[in-house]
Amino acid sequence: MKKKHFKYINTLFVVVPMTLIMAFVGIMRNYGMGPEWFSKFLKAWSVMLPVAYFAAFIIIPNARKLAEKVTSRP
Repeated sequence: MKKKHFKYINTLFVVVPMTLIMAFVGIMRNYGMGPEWFSKFLKAWSVMLPVAYFAAFIIIPNARKLAEKVTSRP
């Protein structure tokens, strides 16, 4: 696999489970196991996934730079 595709797929494998967990926790916390919890869950997750995926490409490089600065100080 090409290196340029690896970054996108790797990010997707991180974002999908995290957004699933966050959407589930949010729905359970706010609505519980009500009659339409699954449809609310899918609606929340369908919004969270693309937002989190694109945000990850902004946050990850900045977080890496910050971590390098913090850990490289004498």
